Amino acid sequence: MSRTPSTSGSTPAGTPGASARAWRDALVAVVAGFVVMTVVAAAGLTLAGAGDLPGGAFPHVVAAVVVMAAGGAVDVSGGAGFLAGADASLSVLPLSVSLAGALTAGWCFLRPLHNRAVAGPRELLSRAAPLVLLWLLALTGSALLARQTFAVSTGDSPAGEIGEEIGELLDSSPTVGFKAALPATLFFGLLWILGLLLAALLISRRAPLPAGLIRFHSAVRPAAFAVVALLLAYVVLGVVAGLVVAATQGHAARTLAVVLLGLPNLAWLALTLGLGGAWEGKVEGPFGLPMPQLLDHVLRGSDLSTVDVASLARQDSRAWWLVAVAAVLLLGAGVLAAVRSPADLRPWQHALHLAVALALATLVVCLLASVQARIGLSLLGIGDVDGLGGKVELRPVLWRTVGLAFLWGAVAGFLGALVARPLRHRGPVGPTAP
Repeated sequence: MSRTPSTSGSTPAGTPGASARAWRDALVAVVAGFVVMTVVAAAGLTLAGAGDLPGGAFPHVVAAVVVMAAGGAVDVSGGAGFLAGADASLSVLPLSVSLAGALTAGWCFLRPLHNRAVAGPRELLSRAAPLVLLWLLALTGSALLARQTFAVSTGDSPAGEIGEEIGELLDSSPTVGFKAALPATLFFGLLWILGLLLAALLISRRAPLPAGLIRFHSAVRPAAFAVVALLLAYVVLGVVAGLVVAATQGHAARTLAVVLLGLPNLAWLALTLGLGGAWEGKVEGPFGLPMPQLLDHVLRGSDLSTVDVASLARQDSRAWWLVAVAAVLLLGAGVLAAVRSPADLRPWQHALHLAVALALATLVVCLLASVQARIGLSLLGIGDVDGLGGKVELRPVLWRTVGLAFLWGAVAGFLGALVARPLRHRGPVGPTAP
């Protein structure tokens, strides 16, 4: 049943009472979001072994992970005295931490707005502005804490022993440090929180909209909600798979660390591969991706490797199950979008709405899940010392991945509309509670 605009229990925007409540609700959302991100990051890093870092570095590493998860930028630098140079870079988003913070802050933002169907732009702005300001202040505090320098262990290799001797004699012991880049952190953090608030308003049909935007409800919200449900379904499947692997294949701490730090990075990569998308990457050196060995094997080679279902299936034929899982879950998303849409929408309209929503979501996933990491040590500026260098790259083949997502979304939207005909509501579906 459709709701009608209601002002019961509400205070007009701009009054002192409404302003105080807006700041209070914003403070709750920001504190809750950062607390959840900090807890998830600390738990994941502890399982990964970061709790044993020397020099009280653990809180600084946790802060750096929270900064990256909230859209911030962390610069990695190195040094090794006057005879050697250390080079390091890191570009990766811990999406488990990001997702936990986004769900928490988004829910806290929407909860006070669920008592009516329509809200003016001024009220929405008065709710969003304090949250954005407090979010940036909290992000600044985390960025100031996110700095530390470590000595690089050279290991037990002959090159490592030589490196240690040179380091002792000539002050060339390698170090690597990190520090949050405050201007970039605030800029990208602002984009992150604004994107989160916009996505929350677009996805939740219980959230009020300005009267002029109500007409876009049926075109945007059902498809957006269905795509978000699809992404979360992949995360849930990833959690189940991670728990099974942790319980049956050993290395439980390492597996759970991946779940707590980067599970969506893997789960959403699996979604894009199941849709027929492709990624390019390379792994060199002693360290690799915190991913299944199958993917690591495909990426290790002298040249840039292409990762898709076919290349994975050459290593393990079970990779074709990614296509089957994507087809089933995407059809479910199509049905869900159709059920939540007005009954008078035609199948081709459902197809278009879901195609656009899935293509945009895939584009965001591709941008967020890319990985680039490098660490290297050179003596006298000549080459990398063996055993002390490594490189990891993973980036999407953008047009192929996004284009196929659009086609899959169109097919799933059309078929979902046909399957959902007996299930759909009769009559328009307004911004009602589920």
